[in-house]
Amino acid sequence: MRIERGTLADLATGAAFLGSGGGGDPYYGRLMAEAGLARHGAVELLPLDALDDDALVVPLGWIGAPTVSVEKLPGGQETVAGLRKLEALLGRRVEAVLPIEIGGGNGLAPLAAAARLGLPLVDADGMGRAFPESQMAIFNIRGVAACPAVMTDAGGTTVTIEHSDNLAHERIARAVSVAMGGIAHMAEYPLSGREAKAHAIGGSVSAAIAVGAAIRAARQAGGDPFAALYAALRASRLYPFAGELFDGKIIDVERETRGGFSLGRVQLEGFGGEGTMVLEFQNENLVARRDGDTVAMVPDLITVMDRETAESITTERLKYGQRVKVVGAAAPAMLREARAMAFVGPDAFGLGEPYRPIEMLNGWTAT
Repeated sequence: MRIERGTLADLATGAAFLGSGGGGDPYYGRLMAEAGLARHGAVELLPLDALDDDALVVPLGWIGAPTVSVEKLPGGQETVAGLRKLEALLGRRVEAVLPIEIGGGNGLAPLAAAARLGLPLVDADGMGRAFPESQMAIFNIRGVAACPAVMTDAGGTTVTIEHSDNLAHERIARAVSVAMGGIAHMAEYPLSGREAKAHAIGGSVSAAIAVGAAIRAARQAGGDPFAALYAALRASRLYPFAGELFDGKIIDVERETRGGFSLGRVQLEGFGGEGTMVLEFQNENLVARRDGDTVAMVPDLITVMDRETAESITTERLKYGQRVKVVGAAAPAMLREARAMAFVGPDAFGLGEPYRPIEMLNGWTAT
């Protein structure tokens, strides 16, 4: 498969859903990718198992608070500058790139550089969704080093991080992103092809494209885009359970930018007085409680969507009065492993309750 402009639109729609409210709004990432494709041509989407074992593969993405990204636009050179610096550090050429997370704008982050440099985009990512911190990538969970890492910003600043501790790397990178104005680009977890095949979440880019295509086709045919979404998620096999968690309107939003994150909570009221829901988020939606009972929690996906168009709404764009559906989906199996829970489960976010799969909480069965 080659990613062209039409495919890009579907990828943006699917990545917005998989972001679970985070990963950054895909709008600006899509514009940058469209410009890159227009100038340099389509980008090859390379199956994970097609990588050479010795290839140098680099995950790319943005770090910082999504609320900042709404107003502080990228310069367009950050991704290429970061890759060139990393190549100089490692003494070899990058042969493929992939998103550090498929969710939101970060699902599109590598495309502009891939087009300009003639690199393939690997059909995989490091999170299977979006998470707020670097050490929550599957690569860290599986013991891969995050460094050397390179951060770049719109003003031309380049910062190299060398540290043996991946959590310390995240803390340093977060502080640097704040100093860079609240958001920056980062190339991290440089991988061999062998490591990518062993640890990356394969098929996530093509799953996002399929989700976007299903929603688009349903809209064009006058069908139900939500039913199409659920079917596409289940068909991907990465997200085997999906469904509606709530249908109503937003009645309150509390949100602040602190420590390089967007933090807050959202209250919703069902139509006709049909119950309430509260969402808590840290860049991404972390937990959904309906009438006080938990119905979804990390690492499973929770996305707020416009109830008429099925457009996903990132946490920085949630507003009072929006009429929405809250949709949930099971996380990829790799994120549900015991060793992953310490990094991406409820305890990692201080939620104070044990993880329970979304399908068990809602009585969903496989179809």
